[in-house]
Amino acid sequence: MSPTYEPSPTFTRDLGRLTSAQRKQFLLAVQDLIADLNRGQGFRKGLRVKRVQSTTGVFEMTWAPDGRATWQYGPEVVAGQPHVIWRRIGTHDIFRQP
Repeated sequence: MSPTYEPSPTFTRDLGRLTSAQRKQFLLAVQDLIADLNRGQGFRKGLRVKRVQSTTGVFEMTWAPDGRATWQYGPEVVAGQPHVIWRRIGTHDIFRQP
C-alpha cells in the first residue's frame, strides 16, 4: 500500500507555476518519499526532510538545489497508512508562508 495524499489549494497553485522539468524533479523526489514512508525507517538524507522551524507539524523536503515542498501529516484515510497534506512547493521563497 502507499501513503495517501491531498494537495492544498495553495500547493496546487504553486505546482502550476513550476516548469515541466521542475515538476519531473519533484515527482522523482516524491517516489523516494513514498518509498521511505512505506519502509518506516526515516527519510533518506538526500531528501533533507526536516521540520519547518517557524511552525508546528510542518515539514520541508528538498527536491532540487532550490526546490522545496512543505507538507504535514493529516488524519489517516486508509488504516495504517500515512496521509500527507501538501502545503507549498517552489523555491526557498515558500518559507515566507510555509
